[in-house]
Amino acid sequence: MQTLFRYNWQVREDWYHWCEEIMEEELLLNRRGGVGGILQTLFHIVDVEWSWIRVLQGKSDFQESFEDFKSLEKVRKLDAKFKLEVESFVLNWNESVENNLLHDTLPDGRITTDTWGEVMRHVIAHEIHHIGQLSIWARELGRQPISANLIGRGLTPLAEK
Repeated sequence: MQTLFRYNWQVREDWYHWCEEIMEEELLLNRRGGVGGILQTLFHIVDVEWSWIRVLQGKSDFQESFEDFKSLEKVRKLDAKFKLEVESFVLNWNESVENNLLHDTLPDGRITTDTWGEVMRHVIAHEIHHIGQLSIWARELGRQPISANLIGRGLTPLAEK
């Protein structure tokens, strides 16, 4: 679990560096097939990750508004702020909480029950999905996207030796 979160954090940081070379207008441009544009997608990834972790911890969740974070610097600062809490939770993850249950009431009134492990894997997959969208948009801009390769990032214990 930790490896894939660390992977997502590395790839996200690579995308932030990639964005430094792109005009802000391009980062804010609403694009087809996503939650807005490049910057809004990065904001969405950060917000969703933090929100799910807070829910698992039994803490209140609130939606940040992208309107308050319409710059690369502001999204990065929000990410750094939220990551403190997220990283602590992820690094303290252990098998004993894998099957804890989360009961949630959907907007239509239905009640769902999911395991914490399922939620954590959803958070990982959610970011990977949106990183794929960023890659498509990078190509539309004539730019090389960030590599999605997990290999060679030094994330596994053997790779760290």
